[in-house]
Amino acid sequence: MTEEKSAPKLRRFAGTPSQIRSASNFYKVLAYATGVMLLLLCAEMIVKYIWELELFVGGTMIDGTSNALGLVNRGDISGGVNISLMILIVHGWMYVVYLLADFRLWSLMRWPFSRFITIALGGVVPLLSFFMEKKVHGEVERELASHPQAAKRY
Repeated sequence: MTEEKSAPKLRRFAGTPSQIRSASNFYKVLAYATGVMLLLLCAEMIVKYIWELELFVGGTMIDGTSNALGLVNRGDISGGVNISLMILIVHGWMYVVYLLADFRLWSLMRWPFSRFITIALGGVVPLLSFFMEKKVHGEVERELASHPQAAKRY
């Protein structure tokens, strides 16, 4: 009997190395931005639900004094801009863009779906995005360096 040695499976990417590096850099920026916004959101939630205070800019207090910037009870102020609410909204939309960056990188690298989910969790678990970014960015660079012959898209 003869044993046939199969050739090692050729690693394929869904894009050129420059497209993949661009997607990786975009993901890196969004991972840091989303991580910072998530930490702000956690701090805001602690202040809101433990001390029942929200960050407002402007507005008038119920005693008639004006508010420049401060943590106040929502019922004690009229008008003004609720910065706590802005943090919620900005983090929400930033997470959507983070998911798009995750999807783009995941699809270009042709990783399994479980990897997409793992990276996506980086935007909802505090501090995880910083660790995931380092791991994912390093893995992309290692794979690109170890497979220079990988089939190009064009």
